[in-house]
Amino acid sequence: MKPLDFASDEILNARGNRNSLDPWLPYHFLVEPEFSRRRTLENVATVFLTNRECPFRCLMCDLWKNTTQHTVPRGAIPAQIDYALGRLPVAPHLKLYNSGNFFDAHAIPVEDRAAVAERVRKFDTVIVENHPNLCGPACDEFQQLCGTQLEIALGLETSHEATLAMLNKQMTTADFSRACDLLSKSQILIRAFVLLKPPRTSEAQAIERAIDSVRFAFDCGVSCCSIIPVRGGNGIMERLAAAGDFSPPSLSSLETVLRETLSWNRGRVFADLWDARQFADKQELAGAQIARLSEMNLTQTVVSHA
Repeated sequence: MKPLDFASDEILNARGNRNSLDPWLPYHFLVEPEFSRRRTLENVATVFLTNRECPFRCLMCDLWKNTTQHTVPRGAIPAQIDYALGRLPVAPHLKLYNSGNFFDAHAIPVEDRAAVAERVRKFDTVIVENHPNLCGPACDEFQQLCGTQLEIALGLETSHEATLAMLNKQMTTADFSRACDLLSKSQILIRAFVLLKPPRTSEAQAIERAIDSVRFAFDCGVSCCSIIPVRGGNGIMERLAAAGDFSPPSLSSLETVLRETLSWNRGRVFADLWDARQFADKQELAGAQIARLSEMNLTQTVVSHA
C-alpha cells in the first residue's frame, strides 16, 4: 500500500475558504460544566481566541477556518478576553483556546502576555493549547505571571509513531514526552488530545491505538485526556475518504475507548461530543449513545449499555 506522505503545501492547497473574523473579537465563547481536578462538577469558561493560524499543517486539522493569516494587533488578545468575560457568567476555570499554540509569538504577541496574565489570575485554573515542540521556559514564566494554576493542552494525537508521522504533526512521541517532563518540573498540569481513527486505520485499530495513546499520555504525566473522533471538512480528508484511506469512527468505538480508559482511574478522560450525532452507528441510537457518553464525561464513571 502506498504511503501517505502529504507535504504542507498539498494540505494547504486542498482547503476551502476560511471564515472572515474581527481580530478584536473572539470567534466564540461559552461556559459549560466539566468534571474538575477536584473531582467535582464545575463550570469552565472557554474563550476561542481569534489569532494567526498555527504554523503546523496537521493533516486532519480544520481549526484554520477560524484563524487569521497575520498576527493580530497588539492589545487585541486582551480585548477579546475582556469582551468574552464581560458576557459570560462567573466560572472558576478558564480555557483560552486559540486553534493553535499559545506560546507561538506570531499567534499571541509576547507583549500581550502580561496583560493576559492580569486578566486570568482570578481563576483557579487557566488552560491553554500548545504544540509540544513550542514548550519551553515561557510556559513557566507565564504561570508565574498568572499566579494561578496553569494547565497546558498538548496534541499527542496518537502514540502510534507511523501514524503520527503521517499526520504531519512534525513531532515524535519522544518530543511529547520531553515536553511533559519540562511542564511537570514547573508544576504545570497537562492534558492531551488523542485522535480516534486517523487515516489508514481500521475500526479495531482505532480502538486499540486510542487506548494505547491514552495509556502513553498518562505514563508521561498527563492528568486529563480528551478523545476526539476524526472527521472530514478540511479538504484533504475528503480526498483521503474518496481514495478509501479514511472513514469516520463510530460512536460505539468512542464508547469502548472511554469505558476502558475511565476504568483505570488514572486520570480524567473526556469524549469530545461536538457534532457527535454524525458518528452514530444508527441515527435512531444516537440519542442514547450521546447520553451515555455525556454521563461518563460528567461523572467520570463507567456507564454500561442500557
